Amino acid sequence: QVQLVESGGGLVQAGGSLRLSCTVSGRSFSRYAMGWFRQVPGKAREFVTAIDWSGSKTASADSAKGRFTISSDNAKTTVYLQMYNLKPEDTAVYYCSAAQSDGLPVGIAFYEYWGQGTQVTVSS
Repeated sequence: QVQLVESGGGLVQAGGSLRLSCTVSGRSFSRYAMGWFRQVPGKAREFVTAIDWSGSKTASADSAKGRFTISSDNAKTTVYLQMYNLKPEDTAVYYCSAAQSDGLPVGIAFYEYWGQGTQVTVSS
């Protein structure tokens, strides 16, 4: 079965940078998109950014554009989220997820495999 494990979360000052990693193993399908989502207690999990199966196309939420960058190695065994100019409102648990798709879905319903999440806290 597919397993995802996030790492790299922690405490960072506002304006600072952080890089999250997601390792992928046990894939049962050939083509899939990888996405990052985040969630604050009491609120719905929200889309942040995603990369398609080929690694050639990306999509991002407005809150992430210009500050967050998603990337992967050639085999997509590791996916990264590079975050710059972090703000207190970026504080959340960040989740890595996979969707079996030839495209680049942004809806949470398309993603079926999830990591355990990693906490990112931005102090002011």
